[in-house]
Amino acid sequence: VQLVESGGGLVQTGGSLTLSCAASGGTISRTNVGWFRQPPGKEREFVAAISGNLGVTRYAEFAKGRFTISRDNAANAFYLQMNSLRPEDTATYYCAAEVYERGPVWIAPDEYWEQGTQVTVSS
Repeated sequence: VQLVESGGGLVQTGGSLTLSCAASGGTISRTNVGWFRQPPGKEREFVAAISGNLGVTRYAEFAKGRFTISRDNAANAFYLQMNSLRPEDTATYYCAAEVYERGPVWIAPDEYWEQGTQVTVSS
């Protein structure tokens, strides 16, 4: 499955953005999907995930209460609504399919780290 992110941009502190991830080449309706991000000079980190069957959501601590992951299986897409953005949310955001948790770490196939969408939050 190929995924394409969109919706990134420049926003002021406290603002909102919604990222979209469109899938092609297959359906993601039964697949666990998620968002990761990589801040400048830092390692990539997990943001949020949503399961394929029941739509159960999981969030990183920094995302709880501010970010919402959702999916639209009819559109073969999923989203990340980000509110109350902070400068530390500045990062390249990646969407991924077939995400899973291994202990404290969230894993996704390496193929999804090539593109991403840039989110910049100005102070």
